Amino acid sequence: MITKSIPSLFTVANLFLGIVAIILIFPENAKPEVAAMMVIIAMLMDGVDGRVARALNAQSEFGKELDSLSDVISFGVAPAFIMYSVAFQELNPAPAWIITALFPICGALRLARFNVISSMPGYFIGLPIPAAGGVLATLALFHKDIAVSVLMASTLILSFLMVSTVRYPNFKKLGIPKNAIWVVPIVVAVAVVLGILFPNHLSKIIFIPLVLYALYGLKKNVDRRLPSRKRKRLMEKQLQEESLQSDHSA
Repeated sequence: MITKSIPSLFTVANLFLGIVAIILIFPENAKPEVAAMMVIIAMLMDGVDGRVARALNAQSEFGKELDSLSDVISFGVAPAFIMYSVAFQELNPAPAWIITALFPICGALRLARFNVISSMPGYFIGLPIPAAGGVLATLALFHKDIAVSVLMASTLILSFLMVSTVRYPNFKKLGIPKNAIWVVPIVVAVAVVLGILFPNHLSKIIFIPLVLYALYGLKKNVDRRLPSRKRKRLMEKQLQEESLQSDHSA
């Protein structure tokens, strides 16, 4: 029974960190760097819980649903609030509220689709909400260097990517051997210590691979569509040539 509960403990830790991230952006706290770091550590928890469940053969529908509910808070609500608190508060309330609300809404839609529709082997359909939330939370730390209009557009693009049909590589199949489970608490502890000691620098460094992952899916989607367009143009050209030949023969 205890073994079966271990993956859920990591999921609950993910949820706890998401709630802490929200608390840390209240005006009386105002620590967006630490809040973003909480989202990043929650990403680590989210990546660990499924692997631990598979290693211990403790997968369940309960764990799946708990994971989705936790992800909405940690990677949907928390990052959106972080961005709103540092960049959108001075804007007209209507667009600021709508864009802020749209991000967790699209994240919830993405999770609902993931739970009911089988994805392609080795791929996610749409940008996973942990990656989208990680990008948004760390992007917010650059609010002094990036125009608000760019931040708003980036929030909308990330929201769209979550509900899009763009394919992203799925690394969840990279499991943890059962005899290496003991390493997980050490990795988590090291990540927490580094996050607390260097919240600002570490968050901004992690932004780079996260945004590259988001852009990678877009590039692969464009590359996949280009050959089909080329084939379409070739077919049209062949049809035109055949039509000209038939006209000449007539």
